[in-house]
Amino acid sequence: MRRGAVRRAVIGGVVGLVVFVGITWYTSRAPAATALSQETLDAASAAGCADLVKPDPGTPSREHLQPGASYSYAEQPATSGPHDPSALPDQPRVYDAAAMAGYHETQAVHSLEHGSVIMYYRASGEPHGLPTAVVQQLAPVAQTSPATYLIPYPNLPAGTALAFTAWNELLTCPAKITAQQAETVARGFIQSFACTKNAPEPTLGSGC
Repeated sequence: MRRGAVRRAVIGGVVGLVVFVGITWYTSRAPAATALSQETLDAASAAGCADLVKPDPGTPSREHLQPGASYSYAEQPATSGPHDPSALPDQPRVYDAAAMAGYHETQAVHSLEHGSVIMYYRASGEPHGLPTAVVQQLAPVAQTSPATYLIPYPNLPAGTALAFTAWNELLTCPAKITAQQAETVARGFIQSFACTKNAPEPTLGSGC
């Protein structure tokens, strides 16, 4: 009996080590995050966007909540923190009113942990909302870029019509941003952060 227990313990330890090494190798395949390009910074500045910030200056929590549990985040939109055990589904990448019925920010935060980029915007019909032309310009960017979503978000801070988010990274822009400026900033932000080691689990995002 004792010999069998020792054997099982050894086998369990070996299996655990193999799993750990496998996860470490898989994660290490992700590229490092890069600074925003000068083209991106110039477009953001011309549009009146704020500087890129890390909302949590410490080490963000990665705690898993109970499935379906809600959570009140200190920042809107949230870029890190406790989250649902499930991430956002792979589709849709561009959310409309119907899709919003199934949207949960706790899942969105989990997607950010997986290396996703989420572009949030204030709908065109709302005061200081993002112009329809800008939303239309960003939709194909989300649909064709790795791990990227475009989601309406009515609770953006005052003065913010568009927010680019990655894990603990946030860049916000006003409604005056043009469609071309928004696309330039979007592509630069995605290139810098999507599926990179900026996120704790960067290879798990949809399309990474």
